Amino acid sequence: MSQETIKLEWIPGRFAVCRLDPSEAIPTWAQGGGPLLSITRSENELSIVADQELVPVEIKSERNWAAMRVQGKLDFALIGILAKLTSALAEAKISCLAISTFDTDYILVKEDKAQAAEEALGNVARFI
Repeated sequence: MSQETIKLEWIPGRFAVCRLDPSEAIPTWAQGGGPLLSITRSENELSIVADQELVPVEIKSERNWAAMRVQGKLDFALIGILAKLTSALAEAKISCLAISTFDTDYILVKEDKAQAAEEALGNVARFI
């Protein structure tokens, strides 16, 4: 993939970004499937991004996130993909959450900003 042709695709569903205590075990609701599941533990927190339908209401979370991903596998030598995407969103005053995996990058925006995000990213990416 060249840096000039960033292709994005929306991931179906709506997601919750959850915060748990860092010493907690990964809950059973976060061990299921879904189109996107991200679990990150640090010394300060256990963060989970999951299909919001799976997240119990009592869990501390921010809900109603829409997710998109860069299509295909990204070479680790590529520079600036995530910066281009987040800069375009920042210029449009749209906050986001970025998640990177071994293969690609994911960007989450609040559901009510999804259309505006797609428009803002039009200059640096193409939705497929």
